[in-house]
Amino acid sequence: MSIRLAGYGAMVIRGASETPVYLAVHGGKVHFRDASALWGVRNCYTVGRILRDREGGAGARTIMRIGRAGEERVPYACVTMETYRHFGRLGLGAVFGSKKLKALVVSGSQTIPVADRKQYRQLCTLKQQTTVESEVMKKYHELGTSENILPLNEMGGLPTRNLQQGRFEGAEKISGEAFAQHYLGRRVACSHCPVGCIHLAALRQPYEDEPYFYKTSMVSYDYEPIYSLGSMLGISEVPGLLRLMDEVEVYGLDSMSTGVVLAWATEAIEKGLIPEAETAGLRLNWGDWGQYVRAVRNIVEPPSDFYRALAGGVEQAAAVYGGADFALAWGGNEMPGYHTGPAAHIGCLVGARHSHLDNAGYSVDQKTLSKKKDTTPEEVAEILVKEEQWRQVLSSLVVCFFARGIYKPETVLKVLEVSGMPLGTEEELRRLGRKILAEKYRFKMRENFDVSKVKVPHRFTETPAPFELAVTEDYIRRAADHFVQQVLAE
Repeated sequence: MSIRLAGYGAMVIRGASETPVYLAVHGGKVHFRDASALWGVRNCYTVGRILRDREGGAGARTIMRIGRAGEERVPYACVTMETYRHFGRLGLGAVFGSKKLKALVVSGSQTIPVADRKQYRQLCTLKQQTTVESEVMKKYHELGTSENILPLNEMGGLPTRNLQQGRFEGAEKISGEAFAQHYLGRRVACSHCPVGCIHLAALRQPYEDEPYFYKTSMVSYDYEPIYSLGSMLGISEVPGLLRLMDEVEVYGLDSMSTGVVLAWATEAIEKGLIPEAETAGLRLNWGDWGQYVRAVRNIVEPPSDFYRALAGGVEQAAAVYGGADFALAWGGNEMPGYHTGPAAHIGCLVGARHSHLDNAGYSVDQKTLSKKKDTTPEEVAEILVKEEQWRQVLSSLVVCFFARGIYKPETVLKVLEVSGMPLGTEEELRRLGRKILAEKYRFKMRENFDVSKVKVPHRFTETPAPFELAVTEDYIRRAADHFVQQVLAE
């Protein structure tokens, strides 16, 4: 929003600086500021506070910054935003770091003209009421996505201890309900959103040398970090889990990739694949959050080749030490928290960003395959293609995917019409989605992506999935091939 209100449709940052800088864009003015004093600051939230105090700017403002992980170009480093949000996956933080770009601050106060202000206002009011009153959005406000812990655990789809199991005996302790009852400090919302789905836990930590003095940190939590740093690592002690989440946030790492990397490392150590001399004195054990906190620091500032390999991601670590069968990633992107059946894994394999949010394969498992087990791979692929094509439209319009059930095609068309950008028909809208996804795939292939060469780790097919759904490599491969054919047919 800040970029748009500053008068730009997009921003492209070329090249790299010789010294650390941050970029400040205030309306029509662009400033390159010296960031030498910020480079190396351990806590990316500290960087955010400094920039909030230093940079003014009227209207809407966004502060995007990296932590030490981005500076060290860890491939799964993220860019942290305000309100505890992130560009979390695929390593945008490493891209910032490679450019010596510590942060990007954008502010703008322009207005966006609309064709019919009265209808636009009425439509906005209606959409806000619909959003607030929706049972689906109520879920996001009350518990957030952490509500998924118990249902997924019950069905056997909650990845546990590097997906050696689909159920976690400590699920009750790390459930969304338990977090809300015992640790929820407050809720916040993204700009102009009435839902308030961002849940913050209050983490109270004593100072080591000062009795009765405590530091209270607000730690953002939702399903994915609870899964990846909780059940995936066998951690059920919530204060320790929050400490680990906070450490990942401080360094600016993607929590999903970090958790999967640490889970692989724990199993690899168990299996004797890692020489003891390379672990820097750490013995990673399931549930030992203190050791994992230290391991996070070692990933960002590696004391040995082992941690340098972990910093490269789970596939790189497995290429060096072995254990590819349980290195859980799709296309270089570590797995999300869904082992619901074949569609969840197919969706991550073929998705443009290798993300569960690309096409919601986990939903296809639960709503389609669980009821019709003879669904063919080709049928699954076509469901995923249609969903991902539509999501191109929503993401292009900056619609939150949590609200995808509210922004149906007819609603999107009406919003565009009163805004002065009529598209005509639903088919025209969907055609745009098909075109966008096809262009993304052509770009991926131009950059040497080949779906047939993506490895299918054996662990995905050996750990039982819910609903007695069979997950086989042949089924996954057939669906993936058909998906790509359908996308490129546009």
